[in-house]
Amino acid sequence: MPLRSTVPEFGPLLHRAWPAPHTELRGGWVLRSAEGVTQRANSVWPAGPVEDLRTAVDEAESYYKARRLPPIFQVLDEPAMAALDAELDRRRYTRQSRTLIQTARVEPETVEPELVEPGTVELADAPSGEWLDLWWHMDGRTGGAGREVAVRILTGCPALYASARTADGQLAAVGRLALVGEWGGLYCMATAAAHRRQGHARRVARALMSAGAPHGVRQFWLLVTEANTGARELYEQLGFTTAGRYLFRQAPLRRFPAGC
Repeated sequence: MPLRSTVPEFGPLLHRAWPAPHTELRGGWVLRSAEGVTQRANSVWPAGPVEDLRTAVDEAESYYKARRLPPIFQVLDEPAMAALDAELDRRRYTRQSRTLIQTARVEPETVEPELVEPGTVELADAPSGEWLDLWWHMDGRTGGAGREVAVRILTGCPALYASARTADGQLAAVGRLALVGEWGGLYCMATAAAHRRQGHARRVARALMSAGAPHGVRQFWLLVTEANTGARELYEQLGFTTAGRYLFRQAPLRRFPAGC
């Protein structure tokens, strides 16, 4: 049965699984920054109420301006976010990266080691250089700028890292399982272009879900953009269903240009 999304339930999970190197609490909001590496780690998490909404948004904008970053809010699709959404509309914030929060529940007796084909997936408790190379490249980045910050984000939460190889030993796909209590979050799913549609991503996901059981994980979540139909099909086959949604709201670039 899918688990219903609520701000207190999913907000902390998403925050803990992808921790920004720098956070600052302003009232009920958490302001996060990571030198521009990923929207999630460089956005406001509206974790709770604030006394004055317009003042709180003003302060958030000043926080990001001081760091030469565009103000971004991660807004879950919840009734409690209606007033914030309206204020961001008034300021002409854009809507970006509409994302589904999908969940799956695994009962202990259904987690079977044979789900993972022996020798096809390697598991580790830290990302190797090779793992990082593939994920970093497939995430649309090149070069070393920001990579050290990315490593700090990845390792800021206990996690498992999976690597799937081809028969001749080439690294084909990678993934990460963030460990947050009884929850496991599937992140960083990436497959090398030359090895897509060969089942490597499925093996990575199943290996991570199986490996989560000894760590007390019984429920899983993942984040997938609405537009990524290929990934959504895979996750549906693995038993994931949509339990919530969020998007990013970013200030107009004419007000806060990149590198402002």
